[in-house]
Amino acid sequence: MGRIPVREPEPVDVRKKLPADSNFSADEFSAAVSALANAFGDPTRREIYLYLREGNAGHTCSEVAEHFALHPNVARHHLDKLTAGGYLAVELARGESAGRPSKRYQAREAPGHGLTFPPRRDDLLATLLARSLQMLPDDEAAIMAEEVGFEYGRALAGKMGPTEGHRSMRTAVNAVADALTAHGFAAHAEADGESLQIISQQCPFGEAAQQFPHVVCAVDRGMIRGMLAGLYGETHPHFSATRPAGDATCITCV
Repeated sequence: MGRIPVREPEPVDVRKKLPADSNFSADEFSAAVSALANAFGDPTRREIYLYLREGNAGHTCSEVAEHFALHPNVARHHLDKLTAGGYLAVELARGESAGRPSKRYQAREAPGHGLTFPPRRDDLLATLLARSLQMLPDDEAAIMAEEVGFEYGRALAGKMGPTEGHRSMRTAVNAVADALTAHGFAAHAEADGESLQIISQQCPFGEAAQQFPHVVCAVDRGMIRGMLAGLYGETHPHFSATRPAGDATCITCV
């Protein structure tokens, strides 16, 4: 009997996967898919999310670990991923025991179904911010833009849940990368020797980042610094590569 030929899978063209009536770019679609895959690509994580949707009062990490027969650290990893992506809300459950209050996780109600694309208004807002700051010298504009990003990053960190103390740097950097992915950056964390890097393959600010890199990149840097400040402590991240400068990705060293 002759050998049956095996058809090689065709490479996926992201543009062909766009909805017919979509006005979103291939980069935006790719970023949205990355965010969903990052949050729900693991089957256990999907089951945890569905489990949390069933209860109005939410569950602690210990309860989730017990229900799924997981080590608490594994359960916490999944919960952190879902929280950083904006799919879970976290609050401290006080008064349940004499010890440290526990975090209680609840599923957030998603605004509709299907893919959630990075907000297109980000490009417009970044452009308006950059044009406004053009009235200042570049160094002053960058300082102000980074401060705007820092305050927003601190607010994002607060939504990831109250902290009972400092996280490790690695855990905090991974959480920041997850949050950036949920905002359209398609980011992940990598170790580089003794330092850590956040590599962003997309930019939700579109052409504004190309036109006004000193402002937009300062906002990005401020967001990362603000999230790290809320999750770990004060750091001084810096870019070693940026897309506006012609690099393939934006790399932030921490």
